[in-house]
Amino acid sequence: MKDEKTLSKETRRRFLKKAGAAAVFSAGSFQMPLGLANSFDLSKKNQLKVGLVGCGGRGTGAAVQALNADPDVVLHAMADAFEDRLTSSLALLKKAHGERIKVDKTRQFVGFDACQKLIDSGVDVVLLASPPGFRPDHLTAAIDAGKHVFYEKPVAVDAPGVRKVLEAAKKAKTKNLSIVSGFCFRYDLQKQALYGKVLDGAIGEIKSISSTRNGGELWFKERQPEWTDMEYQLRNWYYQNWFSGDFIVEQYVHSLDMITWALGEKLPSSATATGGRQWRSDQKYGNIYDHFAIEYDYADGVKGYCFTRQQRGGSTKNGVEIQGVLGNAYYEGSRHEITGKNPWKYEGEANNMYQSEHDALFKSIREGSGINDGELSANSTLMGIMGRMAAYTGQTISWDDAMNSTETLGPKAYDWDLKFNGPEIAVPGKTKFI
Repeated sequence: MKDEKTLSKETRRRFLKKAGAAAVFSAGSFQMPLGLANSFDLSKKNQLKVGLVGCGGRGTGAAVQALNADPDVVLHAMADAFEDRLTSSLALLKKAHGERIKVDKTRQFVGFDACQKLIDSGVDVVLLASPPGFRPDHLTAAIDAGKHVFYEKPVAVDAPGVRKVLEAAKKAKTKNLSIVSGFCFRYDLQKQALYGKVLDGAIGEIKSISSTRNGGELWFKERQPEWTDMEYQLRNWYYQNWFSGDFIVEQYVHSLDMITWALGEKLPSSATATGGRQWRSDQKYGNIYDHFAIEYDYADGVKGYCFTRQQRGGSTKNGVEIQGVLGNAYYEGSRHEITGKNPWKYEGEANNMYQSEHDALFKSIREGSGINDGELSANSTLMGIMGRMAAYTGQTISWDDAMNSTETLGPKAYDWDLKFNGPEIAVPGKTKFI
């Protein structure tokens, strides 16, 4: 039998491997192994040209973080479905970074084909921050072209999209391309320390884990007379599950990712759920729900309990609690603590996790090592899709059923005159699993 010291070292190695490059980079005391040079090796290239796809608030922030991550990065091209979004983002970036914004008019791409035009414009690194429904195709195109990628979460809105991302991630590995996902909590020092303790056995065998993320109402853009149906829906993409995946996939997926992380990347065997629309009863809210409750079952008997809502006027909470045989671990706000036999509280430094993920990406590119968040990000996304499927249908959905689902939420192709309203609002017990 292995002694306690040996087991502790093995658990620590597992944590570093499963947490991804985030733990290795942010902790500072670990070095990432160098990869083999190939035709996509940019380690000796002085200037890296970055292209931004999706010029909303998150995309603009990602561009700033990419520029902050490496002094020899320039923004070379931008792409968005809407010219006004691109223009306003460009103005903000020029104000913040001046001469490092090299996006002339010939490299400002607008429309549904803008991403491919940007990829073909001579960029080295692509930042993908458009609505999630586009992510699988955009990520695949970037990797096919040999680009390093930062891509926001979630990675897809349906199972066919997840499978496409998994294939793209495999291809990225063969090319030694770095692909870093927007699961930013993986790059937070506080959570790295907390989940590192959990994986190292501080609370013993985990019996159950629960997560709650309750918040209020979000933005909505009133329809303008000149907008087509497609533009109206894309301007309000959050409320169309074929663009967003519903909010359990678009937002709550962060919480699901932390659950998977804390369990050592263990995946649930099935999910049973409920959900609906109490606050979002108006048709302007598209076809998404405003609350979900999901029970995830694991093959070893562990239970995952998940609750989330977006309704105005209620209490708010964003936290994870892990119950073990030796104690409990907590994350909520600034609290990162373990109680029980091995009490502990995080008292170290805080970091900007959004910046740290870009720091890790560009460090990896410069060193020629390959970060690959592909499988991790796809699994956490599918966990959200699986929970949505269970809530929409009222059925218990297995992991294998979810992964092999043939349901595609969006259209095969996009144009501004397309008449597409997406799936009907789901009714549990009536909506069928596909």
